Amino acid sequence: MIRRGVGYPFTMERGAVRVGVIGAGNIGAALVGILTDPSRRHALLDGATAPLELVGVAVRDLTRAHPGVEPDLLTDDVEALLAKDLDVLVEVAGGLEPAGAYVRAALARGVSVVTANKALMAAQGNALARLAHDHGADLFYEAAVGGAIPILRALRTSLAGERIGRVLGIVNGTTNFILTRMTQGGSDYAGALAEAQALGYAEADPRADVEGADAAAKVAILSSLAFGTPLAGEEVPHEGITGVRPVDVEFARHAGYVIKLLAVAERVGESGVSRRVHPTLVPLAHPLASVSGATNAVFVEGAKAGPLMWLGQGAGGEPSATAVLGDVLDAARNKVSGRHDAPFSGDRTLQLVEAGDLTSAYYLSVDVIDRPGVLAEVAGVFGRHGVSIRSMEQSGLADEARLSFLTHAARDRDVRATVDELAALAAVDRVGACVRVLGGAA
Repeated sequence: MIRRGVGYPFTMERGAVRVGVIGAGNIGAALVGILTDPSRRHALLDGATAPLELVGVAVRDLTRAHPGVEPDLLTDDVEALLAKDLDVLVEVAGGLEPAGAYVRAALARGVSVVTANKALMAAQGNALARLAHDHGADLFYEAAVGGAIPILRALRTSLAGERIGRVLGIVNGTTNFILTRMTQGGSDYAGALAEAQALGYAEADPRADVEGADAAAKVAILSSLAFGTPLAGEEVPHEGITGVRPVDVEFARHAGYVIKLLAVAERVGESGVSRRVHPTLVPLAHPLASVSGATNAVFVEGAKAGPLMWLGQGAGGEPSATAVLGDVLDAARNKVSGRHDAPFSGDRTLQLVEAGDLTSAYYLSVDVIDRPGVLAEVAGVFGRHGVSIRSMEQSGLADEARLSFLTHAARDRDVRATVDELAALAAVDRVGACVRVLGGAA
């Protein structure tokens, strides 16, 4: 039988590509819905160049309801699912283990794997890619960063020959929603977090998001494709948004900035790379400044291509499922054609640069006792550490005052030493935010 799809004829006599899924949460259920939707049959056939057969969905608890998944597809036996002569395994359960064991077992059998698991890829990506290559399988993970945004595919293919200088990402929808509410809605951090939790944008335990760990795993993945840094569990320095106060948001606003949690990967000199996550004052004229709500965006600076930005839904079942499905179709096409993608390459000449050696302009807020000589005492601390003050504002708080500083570019370790000495001064009640300013260096 010959069927024509998108102008390309192909035979349907070849066998179906057999797909198994681990996880039936938001992403898994949405993916199953697409795979079993009769109206999508021809589009999936065209994309895969063979029929896709969903042979099973593994879940932890069969006694729970799994809306949208036919009961006869469900199993709590992953080993039995892997034994069903799979061609592609989709892992959307999350976590390092047992997800990692399932992925390794599938790859060792020559089964291609599609995963949305950013923690697993950041910790074991190199080893998993090598395992996939050694057994003639594929390893795809587009949904691990940015949900529906096809940024990993762009870095892996369209920009593979580009010399990328820097990647800046708003890659955590929870923190971007919170900061947006603080900026546009006048909320404080606690109120914005509670709203995010009520709307389902934040987990009951939001620490991985608000403390920057989630974004750190994602920037490790972005860096591996942009520069060739390893995915082997190296810690990515990260700071969260829990210390951002409404006064910081207001200062940023009237100074011409907005505060965003940025995931940053950039070249430093010829052979250095920095990867980090931190709150940043982003100029209002920068494209990332207008990214609001739970939206994600990734901004890439290339030597030849110039600045490029991808923007879209960074989380949620259906957006992420579309990215997973794209990977499933890639894996299916490779299975039909008898090939597999080579693992991502690494650049062993690169050295990770410590955050303390980087330079940036900074915003600092300091609450002090309002008495004569305090300003000179505080300014002296900046001077002793070689941190030049660009501008300063003072606002009164009864018998206290708040000093807000913007610095010229300074080395990070010098700024941190300044903060430590300021905190030890008797006249200083509190050192508040210490936030980088996006400019020549983030």
